[in-house]
Amino acid sequence: MPSIKPVSALKNYTSIVDEVTYGNRVYFTKNGHGKCALIDIDELDELDKQKALLQLMTKLSESKVSVKEEGTVSADDLEKELGL
Repeated sequence: MPSIKPVSALKNYTSIVDEVTYGNRVYFTKNGHGKCALIDIDELDELDKQKALLQLMTKLSESKVSVKEEGTVSADDLEKELGL
C-alpha cells in the first residue's frame, strides 16, 4: 500500500527511503495536494520499459493504418526520390 506524507516529512529522509520498495511508493503532499513521489528504481526502470513499448506499439499501429490507407512506395521509386 502506498504511503502518503507531507513534504515536510522529508526531514527524516532516511526512514522514508527505507519504506520504498517495488510496488510501494511514497507520495508527498504540499498543502494537501500531491507534489512528488519516491519510487523504487527497479520499478521506475520497468515503467520506462513499458512506456517505450507502448510508444512503439502506437507507432506500429499508426504505420499499419498508413500503409492500409496510403499504400507503399517501391524500392526503385524510393531510390529515385533519394537520388541514389
